[in-house]
Amino acid sequence: MDGRDQLPPLRDVIARFDLGAKKSLGQHFLLDQNLTDKIARAAGNKAGNLSEFNIIEVGPGPGGLTRSLLAHDPKHLFAVERDRRCIEALEGLSQVFAEKFTIVSADAMKTDIASLGEKPRRIVANLPYNISTALLINWLRQIEHIDQMTLMFQKEVVDRLIAKPSTKAYGRLSVITQWLCETKFEFNVDKRAFTPPPKIQSSVLTLRPRTKPLYAAKFEDMEKVTATAFGQRRKMLRSSLKPLDIDISTLGIDPTARAENLTIEEFCLLAKAIEGRD
Repeated sequence: MDGRDQLPPLRDVIARFDLGAKKSLGQHFLLDQNLTDKIARAAGNKAGNLSEFNIIEVGPGPGGLTRSLLAHDPKHLFAVERDRRCIEALEGLSQVFAEKFTIVSADAMKTDIASLGEKPRRIVANLPYNISTALLINWLRQIEHIDQMTLMFQKEVVDRLIAKPSTKAYGRLSVITQWLCETKFEFNVDKRAFTPPPKIQSSVLTLRPRTKPLYAAKFEDMEKVTATAFGQRRKMLRSSLKPLDIDISTLGIDPTARAENLTIEEFCLLAKAIEGRD
């Protein structure tokens, strides 16, 4: 037994605490235990075990994925939730998994990852759609505190995260994510698996931080050059990068190329060129 047999059915919890998913919070609840177990295994070691890791779950909602994570025996699970209704529903888990489970009543965007347990930390989440990319960028800024992230996004976001140069999906998010992490596509999740069903398909992706960034550059400089270049992605670099006043030709980069044609290494060269500027 993994403890779940002591818990009421999730649908009963949702009814009891009136947990209709809030559109304003980008909520779509995942209740299929086979799927949540699959995500928990993807987040673990090669054997699918979580016992070595402090797990941070963001936006647990009524606790579908939370139950699966606890059943896979994490070192400790921190559930970061801002919706008071969901916090009350999650308190039932505390009674069964008291020593391994902490509810963190907080806004995930303002949460210091380093404050949640010791290394190694792994983030696992069915992310609220409306802030998923903002959360990811926030965690990439804190990447030294994170061992791995296994995250569910809209499929189109995952396509962008794993995209290669000179493809339509390649953009700022692709560059910064792959600069800092190795990416592994896990699986797609049909929209019918959610309550309520979203309009589009979702996908699960694992991000494993590199030992060191692919090439040397500062995070804020990478943000600046990618935002500037992709802000006018159809323009040639000699035009789109004008605000940064970089002599592109001295870097060996074709000024007639577009942002989507550049490799991560070339973006790092651009970032190094503006290093130290205000």
